[in-house]
Amino acid sequence: MAFNLADKWVWDFWFAVDGNQYHMFYLQADKSLGDPELRHWNVSIGHAISTDLIHWSPVQDAIKPSPYQEGDPNEAADSYTTWTGCVHKEDDTWYMFYTGTKRSEKGLIQRVCLATSKDLLNWQKHPENPLVELDPRYYDGLNLDYWHDASWRDPWIIKDPSKPVYHMYVTARCNQGSPDGRGAVGYASSTDLIHWKVGEPILAPGWYGEMEVPQIEKIHGRYYLFCSVSSKFHSQAHRDSMSGTPLTGTKYFVSDSLNGPYKVIGDGFLDADEQGSLYSGRVIQGPDQHWYLLAFNRDDAQGNFIGGVCNPKKIEFLEDGQLKLA
Repeated sequence: MAFNLADKWVWDFWFAVDGNQYHMFYLQADKSLGDPELRHWNVSIGHAISTDLIHWSPVQDAIKPSPYQEGDPNEAADSYTTWTGCVHKEDDTWYMFYTGTKRSEKGLIQRVCLATSKDLLNWQKHPENPLVELDPRYYDGLNLDYWHDASWRDPWIIKDPSKPVYHMYVTARCNQGSPDGRGAVGYASSTDLIHWKVGEPILAPGWYGEMEVPQIEKIHGRYYLFCSVSSKFHSQAHRDSMSGTPLTGTKYFVSDSLNGPYKVIGDGFLDADEQGSLYSGRVIQGPDQHWYLLAFNRDDAQGNFIGGVCNPKKIEFLEDGQLKLA
């Protein structure tokens, strides 16, 4: 595989491109924990650098959870976890938006936090964290009667090509419809990357309980929205409408406009299977300017967690907008 650590599990990841260098930031946890399910609650954000998306050199870790003291009225928004995010450059500053949860809340409520850097190596957390929280006018809060968290994670940032606005897309759940199909791509906007206004979801098809790690890219004149879906979180209504078996992997939707409407062409899967061998797919242009998919190696054929990043897989673009792997 392209990136594998002997002593740590690696899963969700995201990129920053600086000149000819690719910087990969990734979730990591010590394998000494024994049970890979414990990785979510013992996480930090690692960092590695490559020039070809295949050979990676780890450098110093980027971010870890903030210190926690029981009863602290000023508990940090990331006192328990620092989960998936993205990196955006504005002028001479790199902005890393990431997901934080609090230890006092047992990590059940997710919020978007920010750290900044001048060199991609040394990061300072923003004093106003968290910057963005879900708005109950549009999104489901915490209700353990039918769901396991208050989803507001995996931020992805795009600067609008025609006006001074930044768009944020997050893994979220809308507040209407059957609980098993409320998975959505949530939305917020900003003019300064610090103050955000939450709006209605840009995509909520009713097909999944969650639509994770969203990413939007403009490719060949179309906007592609990528996200990861799991077979265990297909809604019953979606299962009933399907002709095949629910799959786990990278799903994509297509639109002529940045904020939709988005639709599926073909089956809408870029890479998926029944066992969920790959997950949290990201697409990126390689040094040859072709687009590639990378994902983390999730489960082997026996269902055992692996934890590492696969080699890049070249993407082919069909005339009707469908994607397939070469």
